[in-house]
Amino acid sequence: MTQTPPPAPTKTLTPAARRALAEAEARRADLDRRLAEAPPETGGRGGLEPARYGDWEIKGLTSDF
Repeated sequence: MTQTPPPAPTKTLTPAARRALAEAEARRADLDRRLAEAPPETGGRGGLEPARYGDWEIKGLTSDF
């Protein structure tokens, strides 16, 4: 018989933390919207656009142009 761990205590977020989370959610929604509007790539590498954050990214490693 296994026991479930007690629930983790919830932290009260500061107004700055709430604002940062809201801004991050807005950025994610904007990125999702732009990706949905982008034309499909023909013969590309597959996956997400490697320059979507202004840096070149492959396998989690980034470099500036």
